[in-house]
Amino acid sequence: MDMLNELLSYIPFPNATCAGRTPVPMHDKILYVAMQAYNTKSSRRCISDLEIAKKLGYLYSTPHFNTVLKTLNDPRVSTYLTHLIQVSGLPLKNIERDFAVDSSGFSTSLFGRWFDVRTGTESDKRLYKKAHITCGVVTNIISAVIITPGACNDSPEFSRLIKDTKRIYEPREVSADMGYISIDNLEYAWGKAIIPFIPFKKNVSKETASGNGMVWRKMLKFFTDYPDEFYHHYHKRSNVETTFHMIKRKFGDHLRSRTEIGQTNEILAKCLCHNLCVLVQELFELDIDLNELKKCAEIKIAHK
Repeated sequence: MDMLNELLSYIPFPNATCAGRTPVPMHDKILYVAMQAYNTKSSRRCISDLEIAKKLGYLYSTPHFNTVLKTLNDPRVSTYLTHLIQVSGLPLKNIERDFAVDSSGFSTSLFGRWFDVRTGTESDKRLYKKAHITCGVVTNIISAVIITPGACNDSPEFSRLIKDTKRIYEPREVSADMGYISIDNLEYAWGKAIIPFIPFKKNVSKETASGNGMVWRKMLKFFTDYPDEFYHHYHKRSNVETTFHMIKRKFGDHLRSRTEIGQTNEILAKCLCHNLCVLVQELFELDIDLNELKKCAEIKIAHK
């Protein structure tokens, strides 16, 4: 709570004005969502924890449980949570140089109609949301996150994840699985001075790579001629699997919300709580300086 409150104190929240009852400050809304995600409790059961936060001076007032539910459905919260996930890694920006990219699903309580081509029948299948993340391979800190519907492909999100990571860190290499292999992704990473370690599919050969660009040919040659060295870098990707396991093991893999915005905010809150837990761990293991968090005051929030 102390680190999150410090992070929030550096954000210049706009003064919300409206007719009628005084609106809940955005500072308090983010604390509501983060505390609920951290304690993995329902909106009713997390009120006692929010009462403790109020007594410690982190909240203006203790909310009604319906206020917590309404906060989850506030689209503005998503922007701030995404920003906080990025800047919470500032103390580790000199430690993390290699990154890994992947995605994972979070189940919901909603079902959708699916047509099975193999059996020719229709059935109900549980819908899910997908979190695309980039994480450091040393501390498992999340540097960028994008939330999409479960059926979305992974590859198109690669460039945006790298772009968001570059705002804070200075990556030198990135590893991802075959789902991200494309000429555009390789050239985008290379153009940012990042070496992309993405394995090629079996149907790719040197004979067919002549018209695919310089980066494609170079990485294919490295992949085919020096496989041991290539996979030594590629297998750093296992750390992103560890990151998802850490999040789901501690904060759960099921989403309570039934709306798109609520589900997005739930996942973002889980990722933010994960980053704060990583900072606590590295505070003792690597003796990092948490005063780096103060630099987030110099970073402007990009509002949509």
